Amino acid sequence: MRLLDLDTVVTFALVADLKSFTRAAEATGATQSAVSLKLKRLEQRLGRRLLERTPRAVRLTADGQAFLDRARELIVAHDRAVASSTEPPPHLAIGISDHVAGSELASLLARVAAFDPRLLLAVTIGFSRVLLDAFDRGALDAVVVRREGNRRDGERLFTDEFAWFAAPEFRHRAGEPLRLASLAAPCGVRAMAIRALDRADRKWNEAFVGGGVTALAAAVAAGLGVAVFARRVAPPGAIDVGATLGLPRLGRSSVVLYSRVSDARPRAALRTLAAAFRAASPMQT
Repeated sequence: MRLLDLDTVVTFALVADLKSFTRAAEATGATQSAVSLKLKRLEQRLGRRLLERTPRAVRLTADGQAFLDRARELIVAHDRAVASSTEPPPHLAIGISDHVAGSELASLLARVAAFDPRLLLAVTIGFSRVLLDAFDRGALDAVVVRREGNRRDGERLFTDEFAWFAAPEFRHRAGEPLRLASLAAPCGVRAMAIRALDRADRKWNEAFVGGGVTALAAAVAAGLGVAVFARRVAPPGAIDVGATLGLPRLGRSSVVLYSRVSDARPRAALRTLAAAFRAASPMQT
């Protein structure tokens, strides 16, 4: 009988989800070589190749894709078998900055759910400053936010680069104030945009103020104004108009994880989410 090691199966599922041995190692707290060794032994145990690894990507083979579904079933069955009928599910309350979440939030959360299906995940989307205050008060277990002010604690996940975006049909007349679309205060990205315009002595007026990035993206798509987004989360179809409109260059911003999670399962799920964010970011420096 070819018995399988559950930790190895979990590691395989992480590698498949994150498409990276490095990110899977970060999520599990192991070394990359240890992850590679586990996957090699799993392939030897099954007698088939599960992954194709190149310098730039990790891909599932046909056998790997077929095994992934069964691996997930095995993980869920194991969790059901060891769970106490009276034991409450593990809980993780996390805040994520609206300008950080992006359109890939659903897939990022799906990876966490696949890692630990019993985890009760409570997610709050909001402004970085507000979420960080809630974390400091103990209202949230962890937050993924933009670095604020002179604060230098927390774990940096990646760096975002910002630009000015508008709909392709957006038109700006020379000499007129820039029509700016943004989130309401205390949005840090809004403050950054206004500082850049004021330093450049560029006249502007508010064309739209939204309560969330979804509304802001809709305003940009409707042609109401120009908005600042991280390139990673810019709305589909929007174009960079910074050079065309002669707008000031914008800087970069670090995305940081703050956490006080100590319980093993929520902590492992949080590491999976952090690794998934890193894997989704094109900029790691």
